[in-house]
Amino acid sequence: MKKITIIGASGYTGLELVRIVLNHPHFEIANLVADSNAGKAYSEVYPSFENTALPDLISLAELNPEECDLIFCGLPHTTSQRVIKGLFGRTRIVDLSADFRLQKISEYQKWYDTQHLAPEIQEKAVYGLTEFYRKEISSAHLVACTGCNAATGLYPLIPLLEKGVISPEGIILDLKAGVSGAGRAAKVNTLFAELSEGCQPYNPVYHRHLAEFDQELTKFANKQVEVSFTPHLIPMNRGILATIYVEGMIDEIYQTLAERYMKERFIHVLPMGKAPSTRHVRGSNFVFLGVMEDRITGKVKLFSVLDNLTKGSSGQAIQNANIMLGLDEGSGLSMIPLVP
Repeated sequence: MKKITIIGASGYTGLELVRIVLNHPHFEIANLVADSNAGKAYSEVYPSFENTALPDLISLAELNPEECDLIFCGLPHTTSQRVIKGLFGRTRIVDLSADFRLQKISEYQKWYDTQHLAPEIQEKAVYGLTEFYRKEISSAHLVACTGCNAATGLYPLIPLLEKGVISPEGIILDLKAGVSGAGRAAKVNTLFAELSEGCQPYNPVYHRHLAEFDQELTKFANKQVEVSFTPHLIPMNRGILATIYVEGMIDEIYQTLAERYMKERFIHVLPMGKAPSTRHVRGSNFVFLGVMEDRITGKVKLFSVLDNLTKGSSGQAIQNANIMLGLDEGSGLSMIPLVP
């Protein structure tokens, strides 16, 4: 069994990691770290774990990283880089924050409006979009998982831009996201009375995940690509739906996606003309992609759905950890989507 530590265990991504790891055939939870709840039983924070054998929460100062095979770090950006700076080289790490996703330090400082505290580590981090970076992930000591919004858009767009079957110009990405993507900390805009019965765009011009789109789409297209991206917050707990408008030939687009993901266990291309729902992937590590014609000749609609807490975050993290530790990539991730 591989000994696993989860830092930030009392947040939503930490909760999802615990839920998945408990059913993982090769992982054992050695430590649950949450400074704000140190000393408590995990069931005091999440009563649904009342009958589960889990270690009590500890503070970061109590952690001995050398006793772990791998650490998941589920802390907010800026906090994560400070913690990882003290852990790097002592064990392998999967980071779920934004701190090590961007290859250029200048881009991080531009989009996150703060200095990067560990530039010497950043250059050693591997971007955690699993299906495109398996080789690099397998030997990495630090994997930076993608943003959930970014992953939702990158899965349909990367193969099409890489093969040149869509125009790199005029890509429009309209995205709807559940409120758990904003984290567990109390914020006015995520209070029930503020969110329920409404839908609102957030950061519609300069959303930070644009930095990941710019980095990855430009890399795979081998030319500068900038998308128009508008995320919306909707009153559901989990899930993301992206509707993407592109220019190209629909048959070529569909065939490219179908061939690219034919052998991927977690990414499924639906029959032509069928659109997915977030309900189809809720609580699972799956991504469903759809392709549909538009009434305007030469325009095509792409659809992409995933669960932001699973494939968009904690499930992706475990998929990457499996690769890093030489295990079957899908270990612990066979859960069927929750219905209803």
